[in-house]
Amino acid sequence: MAWCCLLVSCATQAPPPPWRLQTMTLVDELSLQDAPRQFPAEYRNIVETFEHGEAVLHVQKNDKQANAYYLLALEKGDLLKAELLRLKRQADEEARRQAVERAVRAEEERFLREAAQAEERLQEQNRLKAAAEAAAAKVKAAPREAPPQLPATYTVRRGETLPQIAGRTEIYNDASLWPLIYRANRDQIRDPKRLWPGQVLVIPRRYPGKK
Repeated sequence: MAWCCLLVSCATQAPPPPWRLQTMTLVDELSLQDAPRQFPAEYRNIVETFEHGEAVLHVQKNDKQANAYYLLALEKGDLLKAELLRLKRQADEEARRQAVERAVRAEEERFLREAAQAEERLQEQNRLKAAAEAAAAKVKAAPREAPPQLPATYTVRRGETLPQIAGRTEIYNDASLWPLIYRANRDQIRDPKRLWPGQVLVIPRRYPGKK
């Protein structure tokens, strides 16, 4: 007899409003997506709308009206979820932009460090060369010829790179000194790997502290 009563009770019990479970799931999802912190008023409004539906369902026993509250909370939740997604995409894009900027700054700083190191090497080479010439002049006891005038600028040819230019005899005769040219021409060289035919590059010859 008890089994019969239980079966009758289960058969006559009304199913829950169709939007109730979906709304509960969405409210929990919004909470996990940090909606209470980013949009406290909007999130609280959705929760209150859902709670109104709960009160109508359990106190007034009005499934139809409760379902209307659930559906309204669901619609509000979908809008808030879309806004959270938009903000997340915006934040991700900003993070990517900042990462690119940091990478560009880091590369530029590396080039400048290399330029400073190249300058030190060139100064040492010039010092050794001057010392060797002075020693040779004393041995020969003859007047020295004036050294050839080195160019202060260079016009880029098609397909040339900074290391190729630095390696030319009349420039530095050392391809590794190309950062000096990059540093002196940063106003017209954005990417040291790309030069344009016809560019007139300054070739630095004097440095702070060098006489």
